[in-house]
Amino acid sequence: MPQQQPPAVSVIMPVLNEERHLRNSVRHILEQEYAGEMEVVIALGPSADRTDEIAAELVAEDPRVHTVANPTGRTPAALNAAIKASRHPIVVRVDGHGMLSPNYIATAVRLLEETGAANVGGIMHAEGENPWEDAVAAAMTSRIGVGNAAFHTGGQAGPAETVYLGVFRREALEQQGGYNEEFIRAQDWELNFRIREAGGAIWFSPELKVQYRPRPSVKALAKQYKDYGKWRHVVARYHAGSINLRYLAPPAAVCAIAAGLVAGAALTPWALIVPGGYLAAIVAGSLPAGKGLSPKARVQIPLALATMHMAWGVGFLTSPRSLARKVIASRRPAVTTATAGAGQ
Repeated sequence: MPQQQPPAVSVIMPVLNEERHLRNSVRHILEQEYAGEMEVVIALGPSADRTDEIAAELVAEDPRVHTVANPTGRTPAALNAAIKASRHPIVVRVDGHGMLSPNYIATAVRLLEETGAANVGGIMHAEGENPWEDAVAAAMTSRIGVGNAAFHTGGQAGPAETVYLGVFRREALEQQGGYNEEFIRAQDWELNFRIREAGGAIWFSPELKVQYRPRPSVKALAKQYKDYGKWRHVVARYHAGSINLRYLAPPAAVCAIAAGLVAGAALTPWALIVPGGYLAAIVAGSLPAGKGLSPKARVQIPLALATMHMAWGVGFLTSPRSLARKVIASRRPAVTTATAGAGQ
């Protein structure tokens, strides 16, 4: 009896200002060890670099690659446009600076079949291309940097609230109406929340790895993590049961350090123990995180850690209630007329 052909796969990519990594990212997709049919749909935002030119070259070089316009430049709008322009039953999300491991798609399709999940995902494996990016990658994959987040540090396979990127059954995406475009960040969490409410399973597996290129400067890293913190507070207001101590640690650290600095200057030098203790903690925590890296990378890990923690905390503390109210007003109830792919 002939072996059954694996299901066809659509890879969707939201892209904006990705001239540095786009070609390599698409190469990692097209070279996947996967026997099924595959297409790549790149949703192009209004980039200010050579991204559009590179995308046009990729389309000309391989008939499996297509593009679709995303005039807003927003990630969830790009994802929805790419989903609409794609056609296969399995939908794989990849970012323009993500590099899939060679068997990523084949493993994900197998896991969808084995688990009955609506969406599977794995580890965001940060890797740098220079000492600063190496330092950020070390910080992003350490517990002192991100706590116990499994998609950063690894962990046991099993059900999860959300996963990095995601490999979906199309019917789960279409049933829920795609991504909520009000969520400029955290749109993955919100979509997975609706899928879970509808009875679908979200599955994490350390077998799935995507190489991730960190932000190239302190300023870019700070903006990234400030946005993360701002939108994590939106999520907390959107769904009160989603908050935990890991998310509260950075804003608590910002408040404690600020209070210590003010009290140290105005009242007593003893108050400086708080910011001094934080500095000592991140320096000590950077030592195991930097194992195997160059000296130039290792000395930058405390700066990367402090940037991530402080920017995330400031973003969380300054997240406006008006943004949460706008997002809550756009809330989509989970569609429960089907099983969202679970147990199919």
